[in-house]
Amino acid sequence: MIDSFGRSIDYLRISVTDRCNLRCVYCMPPEGVEWMAHDEMLSYEETIRLCRLFAQTGVKKVRLTGGEPLARKGLPALVSGIHAIPGIESIALTTNGLLLREQLPALLEGGLSAVNVSLDTLDRDQYAAITRRDGLDETLAGLRAALAVPGLRVKLNCVPMGDNDVQLVPLAELARDADLSVRFIELMPIGLGGQLPRRTEAEVRAILERSFGPMVPCGDVIGAGPGHYFTVPGFRGRIGFISAMTHQFCDGCNRVRLTATGFLKTCLQYETGRDLRALLRSGAEDGTVLAAIEDAIRRKPAQHHFNESAGQSADETHNMNQIGG
Repeated sequence: MIDSFGRSIDYLRISVTDRCNLRCVYCMPPEGVEWMAHDEMLSYEETIRLCRLFAQTGVKKVRLTGGEPLARKGLPALVSGIHAIPGIESIALTTNGLLLREQLPALLEGGLSAVNVSLDTLDRDQYAAITRRDGLDETLAGLRAALAVPGLRVKLNCVPMGDNDVQLVPLAELARDADLSVRFIELMPIGLGGQLPRRTEAEVRAILERSFGPMVPCGDVIGAGPGHYFTVPGFRGRIGFISAMTHQFCDGCNRVRLTATGFLKTCLQYETGRDLRALLRSGAEDGTVLAAIEDAIRRKPAQHHFNESAGQSADETHNMNQIGG
């Protein structure tokens, strides 16, 4: 579907839960949060029904997120149900990796196309400080399991925050001998992330190029998102950046988000959108729900304004585990 600014919306990110087995500093407070009740979340049947309707609008790519999506039981069944929908070309997963190794075979059987593993450091103590848990071995095991699958697209997502500067080169080095895209994502001022230090793409590139030399931009598109990528001499994989703060890409945004509670969120900054769960549970027919989806997409904002102002009345106030990473 084409929105009012001429952008083709073909990518849907679905949060399947707000629950997570980590407590990352940019996502949740140390004491955790009160989880939503199970009946507040969309059922898998409701999610598949909505995916069928989104496919009718032109959505081709789906990404499952959380919280931690693998913390919700039965996720391979959801992958299989979405995979069976005509028009859906790829299903990706963003995960912290802790449960990935054990669940990966069933996810692949269901039709999973790609995996992004979130990892901000290879240092065990720092991992524990950032995530407030001891899970580095499990995350790395999940990453290795994904990299061992022929044809599976694998990316690693790192959030540079200053404290992990010395880890940026070791993380990038993971792409030297593996078919892996290591991506550095600028921290956005959403929820707890607004209170933390951050590194820009330019700062991260300077750190990497001191070790690797100049990186060469590659023009091909990797995946469905807004990342741009570089090759490094001698590397099998690539280095990527998602830089919403310093390289705003809203004019080419192709995505909308569906929260675990069934709220269609059309821009990460704003709470505006449409409550699709309420429509589903009111008994609305597919045509009515489809019209609501299309209306929300038409109203998708032109861009975020994180760099211009804060505290606007429509600004997002939830933490990332509630929105979907």
